[in-house]
Amino acid sequence: MTYLVFFLSICFVLGGLAVASNPSPYYGVVGLVLASFVGCGWLVSLGMSFVSLVLFLVYLGGMLVVFVYSVSLAADPF
Repeated sequence: MTYLVFFLSICFVLGGLAVASNPSPYYGVVGLVLASFVGCGWLVSLGMSFVSLVLFLVYLGGMLVVFVYSVSLAADPF
């Protein structure tokens, strides 16, 4: 169990670094989804399944709206 939590925490940090280090928002959202999924898995492994579900819905719902907005601004030539 300790190894699982350690592995999920490392994946969560790597997902956050993938979001922060990608200049393209298209690839940054892949890191965002990875970090969110791993963070929810981390919470489920600690026994907080409802908090994990709420985090997944709120975090991805809010951040994907920001992602769509930033992609639409990046695609606009003016």
